[in-house]
Amino acid sequence: MWTTDVKYPTVLFDLDGTLIDSGGMILESFRHATRTVLHREIPDDELVAAVGGSSIRDQMASFDADRADELVRVYRAHNAPLHDALEAFEGVHDVLDHLHAEGRKLGIVTAKRRKTVDLAFEQLGIERYFDVVVTTDDTELHKPHPEPVLRALELVGATPDRAAFIGDSPFDIQAGKAADVFTIGVSWGKIHPAERLLEHGADLIVHSPRELLDAL
Repeated sequence: MWTTDVKYPTVLFDLDGTLIDSGGMILESFRHATRTVLHREIPDDELVAAVGGSSIRDQMASFDADRADELVRVYRAHNAPLHDALEAFEGVHDVLDHLHAEGRKLGIVTAKRRKTVDLAFEQLGIERYFDVVVTTDDTELHKPHPEPVLRALELVGATPDRAAFIGDSPFDIQAGKAADVFTIGVSWGKIHPAERLLEHGADLIVHSPRELLDAL
């Protein structure tokens, strides 16, 4: 049953570092790809600085434009098997259960391609919660541009004033703010410091899924 007495009938989520605990495997695969292809040691903070925003190819091009395609190939070959051990953050299933039971429209807006999102869905069984999934396959522009957030709202027939977007990266915050939705940063992502989310204008920072549920 559709609920009308909540602040945000539509709730959109980033995926990596927000719903799923994938920061470690992302970093591990970046290290592997850059060491294997470029024979370089790149500081961890540089490796993950753009995670959650531009496409994986754009990220690799920033390390070596001429070898970006090879870097992507090696990254993906290393990263896909790691999904067998992927877990959602503690409390995430409870949040999704609660919001879904209330009749809210739920969505994912991610910088991943759909094929990689499906690996997470297969492992965690959370696809059933979501009315819409917007990946890099679905828009020409990507976070921090608002187009992915606006596309998700369009697909579920929602307006920005009645929607919230939750993410762990500066790109999520920028995209949400530019789309005029209420934008919540989470501190548990282990990819980007929470301080950066505040610097980019997050309306709220939460430190646990329970606190997130209270905010919605």
